[in-house]
Amino acid sequence: MGTYAIIETGGQQLRVEPGRFYNICHFASLTPNRLERNTKILIHRVLMIRQESNISIGNPWLEGAVVKGRILHPCLGKKILIYRMISKKKTRRKSGHRQKSTRFLVDSIFLDGKEIYG
Repeated sequence: MGTYAIIETGGQQLRVEPGRFYNICHFASLTPNRLERNTKILIHRVLMIRQESNISIGNPWLEGAVVKGRILHPCLGKKILIYRMISKKKTRRKSGHRQKSTRFLVDSIFLDGKEIYG
């Protein structure tokens, strides 16, 4: 196991590693018109950082911990189907939607101004 961090964004907690990409439903800090390619992002809500055998846990977040990354592109998730049927009335309704998400790449993890990995 190498270096990783657990962050909170978009109502989810994610285990992120430098050099990998992840899909997030929505970033609270960015408006939809600012989600362009190669937009730099900083995530300050870091819950935990593991560096080799050292583990730093925040209460609730780590002070001075930042995950730096950039947006690769916006994308759509899988289609969710909603099928409603009212029995004995011959009524059927089928609808659905695709949730918007954003793919971002984690460049590096910082703790107290020092780059841990990246």
